[in-house]
Amino acid sequence: MGIVDSSYESDHTKWMREMMAKNPEWAQEQEAGRALWWDKKQEPGLCQDFAKAKECQKPYPYDVNFFGE
Repeated sequence: MGIVDSSYESDHTKWMREMMAKNPEWAQEQEAGRALWWDKKQEPGLCQDFAKAKECQKPYPYDVNFFGE
């Protein structure tokens, strides 16, 4: 087994590092965007309610030989 060169960086990664160094305010904007779209607090009971309300999917909805129940 050969030795793996872990020092490789793609052109995109190098470009991103350069741009982040030139624009340090982007880090704050990135955190704000993440908080807006991803970092959400969920109510414990809400997930259970969603699970109860979920309708089960038919085995294969496009099967012409399946007439359902």
